[in-house]
Amino acid sequence: MAVTIEAVQAALKELIDPNTRKDYLSTRSARNIRVEGADVALDIELGYPAKSQIDEIRRAVIAKLRTIPGIGNVSANVTVKILAHTVQRGLKPLPGVKNIIAVASGKGGVGKSTTAVNLALALAQEGATVGLLDADIYGPSQPQMLGLVGQRPDSQDGVSMDPLMAHGLQAMSIGFMIDIDSPMVWRGPMVTQALEQLLKQTNWQDVDYLVVDMPPGTGDTQLTLAQKVPVTGAIIVTTPQDIALIDARKGLKMFEKVGIPIIGVVENMSIHVCSNCGHEEHIFGEGGGKEMCQDYDTEFLGALPLELSIRELTDSGKPTVVGAPDSRAADIYRTIARRIAVKVAERARDMSAKFPNIVVQNT
Repeated sequence: MAVTIEAVQAALKELIDPNTRKDYLSTRSARNIRVEGADVALDIELGYPAKSQIDEIRRAVIAKLRTIPGIGNVSANVTVKILAHTVQRGLKPLPGVKNIIAVASGKGGVGKSTTAVNLALALAQEGATVGLLDADIYGPSQPQMLGLVGQRPDSQDGVSMDPLMAHGLQAMSIGFMIDIDSPMVWRGPMVTQALEQLLKQTNWQDVDYLVVDMPPGTGDTQLTLAQKVPVTGAIIVTTPQDIALIDARKGLKMFEKVGIPIIGVVENMSIHVCSNCGHEEHIFGEGGGKEMCQDYDTEFLGALPLELSIRELTDSGKPTVVGAPDSRAADIYRTIARRIAVKVAERARDMSAKFPNIVVQNT
């Protein structure tokens, strides 16, 4: 029985990508299918970083195709291509940055910054080029979390700045330019101007994902982000506690009103794990994040435990993903990060670079 391209396509339609949860044919990931006699070769192009899973995906594709009757040698080449995707109407992607992801919360103290830095590191570990912008002007915490306290960014021209590097991340924060004990006693316009300068005057280098650690609330900084910054999507961080969920819902609705898509919700401190006996307890309640997602028709990206080690590692400048890469929490962060990247890849591609600027003038 001759092997045909149709037979290969039929087999691929039955194979589900563990990250997109869709088959490789419908997502157009399967490309350049070649059949020579009984031998088959093809490319699988992923729109999201998955360095830790490329070999597993390749093996799964080859194993599936080998079930085709009469098939000979099978060759599958798995690659990753991350593209820029659409942002708010009237805005274009930032030079040097393909996608901006805002990590926000309506309320402080829910572990938003810890979540942001670990998700950024997880994306980098999966092979993406990642930047992290600390947009919390009043309370910058990323210098401490990345082990960069006391370091200053360089400027070659006196205007733009080179981001600092930590664990493979390009990082920028107002905290790099002030003493750790200095309070930022600024009014709203100064804060928003500082955010724009940090974002647009940093020499981001071919960043696939720029993760923006937002300040809590729904004030000036959030409005500036919505109106002037090309954001691909937002992630809402909350805890299961009712009080936190009230403010998280406000944050979600705010992004919806200003036209920024919600990628999903991350529930932090979901369950407490005792460091001595391993007993698990829902200290802040249970199921609040999932219920919120059902109410607003958005995706529940995952839940992180309340563990002593997460706090200790972050305070030491080596967040969980790099400080304890084999831990349960690090695996959860990586799973959430891959899902975020998949959700971004599913958005419409930005085509602004494809069209020339049209100028109308009298001659």
